Amino acid sequence: MKNTAVTFKEAKLNGNKLSMLTAYDYSTAKIVDESGINGILVGDSLGMVSLGYEDTLSVTMEDMLHHSKAVARGTKNALIVTDMPFMSYQTSIYDAVYNAGRLIKEGNANAVKIEGGAAFAPHIEAIVNASIPVMGHIGLTPQSVNAFGGFKVQGKSEAAAKALIEDAKLIEKAGAFAIVLECVPAKLAEIISSSISIPTIGIGAGNECDGQILVYADMLGMYSDFKPKFVKQYAQIGALMRDAIKSYISEVENGAFPAAEHEFKIDDSIIAKLY
Repeated sequence: MKNTAVTFKEAKLNGNKLSMLTAYDYSTAKIVDESGINGILVGDSLGMVSLGYEDTLSVTMEDMLHHSKAVARGTKNALIVTDMPFMSYQTSIYDAVYNAGRLIKEGNANAVKIEGGAAFAPHIEAIVNASIPVMGHIGLTPQSVNAFGGFKVQGKSEAAAKALIEDAKLIEKAGAFAIVLECVPAKLAEIISSSISIPTIGIGAGNECDGQILVYADMLGMYSDFKPKFVKQYAQIGALMRDAIKSYISEVENGAFPAAEHEFKIDDSIIAKLY
């Protein structure tokens, strides 16, 4: 069954946990989708994971559209949520609606995700009014890394915790169908999750969120630049890839590959006429 913004909200009502992973290309999206995941995020994390940027700030609308289209081609059942990149919505409500529309119309996404709290509730409301589902994102919002002074856990003081609770309520009121909580203390995430009727999707926010999301390259051990505290690595695919590639190099060098079974045949009578 196709996952939608509606089925996400129904999952919370029914007490069913939601699972999400990122994907940035057709082949990965196809594998993730066939595994039975509820949602795929075409995250602006692709800037770091796929494009080698130092952060997400350099990611463009063109980057997001390119990767979103690829993911959509490989996805049948998962809800495709595509990130709105830095400065694609902060400049004005008009820009927010226009660029969200591009991600749906050109990028074939099913929904968009916006980072930020109360300040962006009007943007979310306008996008929702344009019939585009919106997933919010509060806590550690990577596009605000310079304002935060680095990648830090958010909501640890009383004032900051209360602000996040208020942000979540305002985002819900604006019409978002779900909210990502990133790097938020687990007990605070539990309070936020119980304070709103839409599902919370945690990443470094504890077990009481209504769902979880990870970057696929993190949980498969493929991205080695750093490993966040909240990541559990379910496999070491990166190590398997390196071993396989080393075996390939060795077999090419010693002549073991390609073997007879990898070659195409031609009739010997034709070969005889070529000399």
